Amino acid sequence: MMRSGIITMIAVVLMMPLTGYTQSKGGNSNIYKSVLWEQGKGKYKNYRIPAVIATKKGTVLAFCEAREAGDTGDIDLLVKRSKDNGKTWSEESVVWNDEQNTCGNPCPVVDMETGRIWLVTSWNDGKDHETAIVNKTSRSPRLPFICYSDDDGLSWSKPVSMGAATRDTSWGWYATGPGIGIQVKNGAYKGRLVIPANHSYNDPDGKIRKGPYGYGAHVLYSDDHGASWKKSESIKPGCNESQVTELADGTLMMNMRSYNEKFSRAVSTSKDGGATWSAIGHDYQLTESICQASILNFGQVQGKPAYLFLNPAVSVGRTHMTLKTSFDNCRSWSNSKLVYAGPCGYSSLTRLPNGRVGIFIEAGKKKSYEKMIFVSFPAETLFTAGAMLQENDI
Repeated sequence: MMRSGIITMIAVVLMMPLTGYTQSKGGNSNIYKSVLWEQGKGKYKNYRIPAVIATKKGTVLAFCEAREAGDTGDIDLLVKRSKDNGKTWSEESVVWNDEQNTCGNPCPVVDMETGRIWLVTSWNDGKDHETAIVNKTSRSPRLPFICYSDDDGLSWSKPVSMGAATRDTSWGWYATGPGIGIQVKNGAYKGRLVIPANHSYNDPDGKIRKGPYGYGAHVLYSDDHGASWKKSESIKPGCNESQVTELADGTLMMNMRSYNEKFSRAVSTSKDGGATWSAIGHDYQLTESICQASILNFGQVQGKPAYLFLNPAVSVGRTHMTLKTSFDNCRSWSNSKLVYAGPCGYSSLTRLPNGRVGIFIEAGKKKSYEKMIFVSFPAETLFTAGAMLQENDI
């Protein structure tokens, strides 16, 4: 557990709808977009790491990191709420501000049985940089924390450490998501909450951050509605930032950022609700250049169960945010829809309460992280021609 007195908490949300939507200039009048955060505007210098989720009551929550610098340092967690499927958004509220320390990598999951929204996140001393954390020379370890909301994101409990059961002491780096968690819907593990996460580990042949370390992934899971959590075995080698989805038969699939020089996403499956995982493979249909991505069991599209996958679909750089669709349990990706051809980065996917697709992305005109943009559209848009967003939409 963290030493007492380290955490300060702001749990007040203003609900005046300040951020409205505009129609995309890409030629489809049924595509709506909202710029939720923009670099250099507001109380913080930078905004990154999107996560979006719909609650049991139909509220849409969009989370991000508010940064003064890079991946570590002074980072706060922010949220905005929408009661109308992303058309208008509340003023931001601070979920967690721990002075000059890092409160990052938001990874929410909704317990659809209780309605409680869990937010799992990663904490480290703001004076520690990633290299020191990976090499285990940092002032303190990087740790998973958790908080929750029982009022649809209006207020949040005080974040607490998730404890020794969720982190191996030999690990250096630790990160939740980024993106969202899931609740298992079918099979023996129905109701289980699953949070994707990743870590660095000792590897004599590794070369991570100039040290003998590798990157791996894992999940955290709970069978008692978040009262206690366990960690899975590691998925390795050469993979980290991950998202998890449930296949038709209850099998879980992890889709991961890969460092294995395959220029594609790493994948692994679990038959026991995420406790153990298969050897990794690579899905060469899902091109990547070492970046975060999103995957979602969306539900019915044109009468068929559909999975959506979103990332910058290039082997070099971060451009061409592309949304792909699978109708055969993620075995093949039969449709590809360009969202935005320009600079782009991380993303998050959700099914909106009204059945539309909601995506929350990093994008810009010159750089990938200029704005954080929420886009809403009917699923049928996946099968139309042309990009969803043009440069003048950004």
